[in-house]
Amino acid sequence: MVVWIREFLIDRSQRVRVGRHYSEEVRVTSGVPQGSVLGPLLFLAYINDIWKNIKSKIRLFADDCIIYRKILNIEDVEKLQRDLDRLGDWVEGNEMKINANKSKALSFTRARVKEPLNCSLGDQKIPEASCCKYLGIMI
Repeated sequence: MVVWIREFLIDRSQRVRVGRHYSEEVRVTSGVPQGSVLGPLLFLAYINDIWKNIKSKIRLFADDCIIYRKILNIEDVEKLQRDLDRLGDWVEGNEMKINANKSKALSFTRARVKEPLNCSLGDQKIPEASCCKYLGIMI
């Protein structure tokens, strides 16, 4: 099985077709063929350990990840940020990237005035979306 998957992933090339014209072939050195049946399964196997060092709640669906925690005090905010730092370490260690443009911080509260979230992932501040008692980060 391992040899079969290896052969599926290595020594590939690709080219682009526009109308009846084809580009030059280029060698593909990483990734899984888009639209392949094995792609989602291999991705899930690759990210299978993403949750191990995260103390907040984490939910995965396809290639989306949500980290959230009930915030009662400043220590809870700090715990959430530590988990974001751990997630950033995991991402870097696994040579992945998070699309910061698709990441949002979201706070649910009944308070009329709320504190800004000021969460970050690596050196990038996570923009706040507008909306009880849970704080979540959608990545």
